[in-house]
Amino acid sequence: MLLPHGTVVVVVDGEKLKLYRNIGNEAEAELSRMDAPHLDEHNRGSGARHITSSANPGHLLDEDAHAAAVVGWLNQGAKKGEIKHLVVIAPPRTLGEMRRHYDMQLEAILVGEVHKELVGRGGSDVLAALQAE
Repeated sequence: MLLPHGTVVVVVDGEKLKLYRNIGNEAEAELSRMDAPHLDEHNRGSGARHITSSANPGHLLDEDAHAAAVVGWLNQGAKKGEIKHLVVIAPPRTLGEMRRHYDMQLEAILVGEVHKELVGRGGSDVLAALQAE
């Protein structure tokens, strides 16, 4: 996958968030770590009733709230023009929840998505996974 200069790469799972920016160019990407924002994860507005039970475990609600908070931050960055190009890397379940919250501006800047668990990996592993796509 080619990453334009300035592309923000979001590596997320149900609990953690890592951010990178491509400070290189499309031909030779170089990821630089960015500080993660403070997220408001109290929004559990995924459209479902949020009752904790064996069929709807509380940890999944927490993971969904985290995914929604990440996308809320990304949507704002896209609207404000702070993010011009975006790649999202997340496990399939998290990515599915995130997609539910994408707005039109975010979809317009989305360069790609990768369905992998890479949150515990370093920037070189993230870059290798992107180059393999």
